[in-house]
Amino acid sequence: MLRPSMRRQTVLAFASKLPACTVAMEACCGAHHLGRLQAAQGHTVKLMSPEYVRPYVKAQKNDDRDAEGIAEAASRPTMRFVDLKSEAQLDIQTLHRVRSRLVGARRTLLNQLRAILFERGHAFPPGRRNLERAVDALLLGSEAALGTRIRKLVADILAEWQALDRRIEALNGEFVALARADDATRRLVSIPGVGVLNATILRG
Repeated sequence: MLRPSMRRQTVLAFASKLPACTVAMEACCGAHHLGRLQAAQGHTVKLMSPEYVRPYVKAQKNDDRDAEGIAEAASRPTMRFVDLKSEAQLDIQTLHRVRSRLVGARRTLLNQLRAILFERGHAFPPGRRNLERAVDALLLGSEAALGTRIRKLVADILAEWQALDRRIEALNGEFVALARADDATRRLVSIPGVGVLNATILRG
């Protein structure tokens, strides 16, 4: 067994000198990119979820023990491997992660906005559109309804909300374009109850 210590930049050069073999890695950040490059060199790449590798790492973690644990885990016949993702699949996954973050940020922002207004006696029915209409009406109404400082703050929050809406809609448009360009995704969308977002998640 070889135990060379090397940086990420030297891994490919080292692997290129080896005969075709199995390369096992944890499916962490950058693993798919490195895996594709090693697969192009003729190696068989096996990726595993770190949670499945963890039971095979002995004692305290270090690079040597991690490598031994990964090798042991990869040799198990019942191990569940992660499919090596293409660049296009990673693009879809990344778009979904960014969209999820933006949707979460919008939800947090609207909860804060509702709390600010509720503290000042303004309660509104559930739903973003109900809240948007109510905020528009408040901002168009008398300054006495909110006060100068809070009125400006609410206007700023509304502008931030609208900016998030635009970014989320732009990403939705990306998913629609991806679905139209991919035969498998189009077939998924044709299934009743499966929309563009779910279809692209399944493809990613």
